[in-house]
Amino acid sequence: MLGIVAILLITIYVVFFFPIFSKKEEETAGNSSAQVKKLWSIAQTSMRERKPLRAEKALLAILKIDEKNAAAYNRLGILYAKGQKFDEAIECFEIAQSLDDNASSLHNAGLIYLETGEYEKAAMAFRQAINLEGDVPTRFIALSKAEERLGNKKAALDALESAYALDRSVSTLRLILAIHEAAEDTEAIAATSARIEAQIAEDNKKRRRTISSSRRRVVPARHRQPLAKKRKL
Repeated sequence: MLGIVAILLITIYVVFFFPIFSKKEEETAGNSSAQVKKLWSIAQTSMRERKPLRAEKALLAILKIDEKNAAAYNRLGILYAKGQKFDEAIECFEIAQSLDDNASSLHNAGLIYLETGEYEKAAMAFRQAINLEGDVPTRFIALSKAEERLGNKKAALDALESAYALDRSVSTLRLILAIHEAAEDTEAIAATSARIEAQIAEDNKKRRRTISSSRRRVVPARHRQPLAKKRKL
């Protein structure tokens, strides 16, 4: 008898009450999602308008709702870094990294270590970021700065060469030149200067080709052929 009563109560719960509780949970989740979205908007607007306290409050409010929001921790770390609160920034980046294996969090932590003179930690963070995302030139450029400050000239140059292979940028070549100039390596200075001149010539050639191509696509009205007039029957 008791077994039948128990089954009956469970059936009543499943049929009548469980859908109500499920609906409430869905509504709560929906409300939380909308609130987080609104707070993100406030945080982003506040950061653009240089209102760090308002942005911080919005990000902390997001983390109260969703304590595992790696993006919020990462953004909060950036906010603290801009305010020279380096310990808080590092803590935020480390938490973000523990929640989401993200190259940006590691790179941001590396930048803080670089700023505070912890060059070994900076180099390690940049290498880890590169292992996760090895096609971003700025990660290699940041690593080169850490290696240079550690006195590792070859490692710094290797990192810059990796960046140049990705971006083919004159500015990257100039960073390579600066290292050779600091070492007073006249042969390397001459070779790198020649590479810079060649890259500038290549960039100018590409630019001219792009301009020429765009001009060919847009034909001025006065050069267009008039439509043939219909012959009268």
